[in-house]
Amino acid sequence: MAELITLARPYAKAAFAFARDHGELASWATQLKTLAIVSGYDKVENVVSSPALTPEQQANTLIEICGEELDAKVKNFVELLAENKRLALLPEVFTLFDALKTAQEQAVNVELTTAFELDDTSQQKLADALSAKLARKVKVSTAVDSQLLAGVVIKAGDLVIDGSMRGRLEKLAKAINS
Repeated sequence: MAELITLARPYAKAAFAFARDHGELASWATQLKTLAIVSGYDKVENVVSSPALTPEQQANTLIEICGEELDAKVKNFVELLAENKRLALLPEVFTLFDALKTAQEQAVNVELTTAFELDDTSQQKLADALSAKLARKVKVSTAVDSQLLAGVVIKAGDLVIDGSMRGRLEKLAKAINS
């Protein structure tokens, strides 16, 4: 896994620098996400990694599958990856690109896991509080886990705040057993 990230890093940095310099970060992020998702399908992965196809054929196959979702610059990027036999790195390239984009925007992706669905007002209040605490813009994604019983688990990069009832009960159990 670490090796794939190491191989993907120069491509992600180059794509990021190009997109940033041309004011196309959002567009590139969307297109790279599409490529990462499409290339992750088993059938597509088998076709584009087939030794029976030339790198040009592999790139053209992936580009055809994505259709109008890709602009000419991103198509050239795909062709470059294919030429260097690096199409398999697309998911890692997107992940690294997205991390660079988030850092550039001084934003942080936050995952809220709750025991029940939060309404928009509650989500916004949590996002505002986290934004103030982290001194960054916060992009919130939510998930529901009924096993939490109550409360919320917040993940923002390396920071994890477990305010769930299950987490509190586990801490209590550890304290009692100590």
